[in-house]
Amino acid sequence: MSLSAVLLAAGPSPSPSESPSVTVPTLQDAQESANQAASWVEQNWSTWLAIGMRVVLILVIASVLRVVVRRAITKLIDRMNRTAQQASSTALGGLLVNAERRRQRSAAIGSVLRSVASFLIMGTAALMVLSAFQINLAPLLASAGVAGVAVGFGARNLVTDFLSGVFMILEDQYGVGDTIDAGVASGEVIEVGLRVTKLRGDNGEIWYVRNGEVKRIGNLSQGWATAGVDVTVRAGEDLDRLRATLTEVAEKMGKEEPWNELLWSPIEVLGLDSVLIDSMVVRVSAKTMPGRSTAVERELRWRIKRAFDEADIRIVGGATAPADDEAPDPTATIAAPSAFANPASDQAKAATPIPPQQPTGK
Repeated sequence: MSLSAVLLAAGPSPSPSESPSVTVPTLQDAQESANQAASWVEQNWSTWLAIGMRVVLILVIASVLRVVVRRAITKLIDRMNRTAQQASSTALGGLLVNAERRRQRSAAIGSVLRSVASFLIMGTAALMVLSAFQINLAPLLASAGVAGVAVGFGARNLVTDFLSGVFMILEDQYGVGDTIDAGVASGEVIEVGLRVTKLRGDNGEIWYVRNGEVKRIGNLSQGWATAGVDVTVRAGEDLDRLRATLTEVAEKMGKEEPWNELLWSPIEVLGLDSVLIDSMVVRVSAKTMPGRSTAVERELRWRIKRAFDEADIRIVGGATAPADDEAPDPTATIAAPSAFANPASDQAKAATPIPPQQPTGK
């Protein structure tokens, strides 16, 4: 077959100037599309309107409920503050209740309750909105559960600290201004948080203690404190004169300011705490305002030392103190003189070696 026959069989080739034909929609096609859209809207508008109204109703109810609950929590916290203020109107209550501690505790409790209420209300509203759009919540809840478990394992220390802080605040275990012993650190509480508690140590350092690490708490600022002083004197002192001197010091201190306000009970001479061979210990004790026992003990020691000096009562250092005032003999540790020290003595002469004899000539 020749080339011309092949070209004739293939037909004429299109010229470059020719362009493909484009179908232009007619007015009838546009009318049909508009009719279909109007029919779809007419069939589904009631469903979308119902869904929209349901979503709006859910959001409005959730917002109103959230505002009402938060206001109720705020009023509850204010009522707790007023009750605490009425309890602190007395002299003893004013000493036991710290205004900053009460304010911060109430603020923390209110913040936790409001956050929990908002999370529950808005979270429930979000799930109801998704359910209104006919979204299957089972996979979402399952994924959220798995993610929650993973986050819980990864941040278990954070969750432990948070929960411990919530219960510490709710139970009022300590507050701002309290002096506590948390085991890992001790000092004055300067800030109470849901995760970390800040303490001011005795040397001025600041300790950041995680609430989850606190296994025990010793609050030294609640109720009352005890000031105890042990006085060690010689075993031969007159007990009646010793008791009379201590009683006089206690009565005089209890009548002077500001110690009459810091002392919540009379200073008592409890008696002999221990009796040793050359000394005895007398214990003096009193109840004081929380956190002021150290100051009372220092003042009491000062007054007892001054009174004992005036009464000629000697304070000794403990069980190893000497029982008498006699000075040690300086020659007690010196050995007795030896007879060999004198070269003219008979002993020295007898110990002198015999000189060798020289041979004599014949």
